[in-house]
Amino acid sequence: MFNTNPFDALTALISTDIMQGYIILMAILVFVGTVLDMMHKKSAQYFSQDTAKNDKNAKRTVGAGEKAGLAVAVVANEVLTSGEFSSTKRRISHLLTMYGFIIFVASTALMIFECDTIAASTLAALWHIGAIMLCLGGYWFWFSIRVDVNSEGVRWYQLRRADIFIVSLFTTATFGLLWSYLQSTGNGGAVADMGWTTLFFGLFILSNTTLFASVMWSKFAHMFFKPAAAFQKRVAHADGGNLNLPGDFDLSSPEVQAKFPDIPQYMGKNPQNMGAGIRREAPNHY
Repeated sequence: MFNTNPFDALTALISTDIMQGYIILMAILVFVGTVLDMMHKKSAQYFSQDTAKNDKNAKRTVGAGEKAGLAVAVVANEVLTSGEFSSTKRRISHLLTMYGFIIFVASTALMIFECDTIAASTLAALWHIGAIMLCLGGYWFWFSIRVDVNSEGVRWYQLRRADIFIVSLFTTATFGLLWSYLQSTGNGGAVADMGWTTLFFGLFILSNTTLFASVMWSKFAHMFFKPAAAFQKRVAHADGGNLNLPGDFDLSSPEVQAKFPDIPQYMGKNPQNMGAGIRREAPNHY
């Protein structure tokens, strides 16, 4: 199973050209869905306006070299390691899902487009490993992290439009693994004769198409905006604009009290250190 390309057997029913055309169609759907999502949410307009406001409050100019370093930091922290998550289990779940998805999609495209530079058995193994990682990260998120009955009363069977992305992700991986397993063990036997192989292949295509066709209504497009937002935030902190938010002040400082004369009225002449506040307790919920 793990060393067998599940798409090889399809060539008897579906031509390679059709399978390649399907991959290209999914890529087009992602592009169109992302553009429509950007137009609907006015994401580019928001980033432009927010950057312009921050530039007005900037206290220094960030050079090209410093911006390049900030971009590298974004790639290393927010993109490659998901360092923005304070919850360890949420971070691990996200990394499993993200890298599983990348491996799964990339190996699928390489197998269908018949890449000769990588051994077929290696691509098949990567395809199955990616699917398994998707299942681990996706089901962990769905049944443990996303389900927060204690604080929100959300149960696993309650679906919302925002859940299209994660549900179609782990169902695609699940149906793909089941289809591959049945195909490898059927060989014309009872399992294949019952039509389960065809059923799970159909479900695999259905959930996969849902994943890529629902970009405008799911969280799929956020993967393109997330690095841009993280980079914008780092630049804003570096130039002193601080995303148009007030800075952190020592309320007991005479200079701060002179700048904000109403502090003693509300906090007393010697404002106490409020402590860690919400950071005192480790986050238990997503």
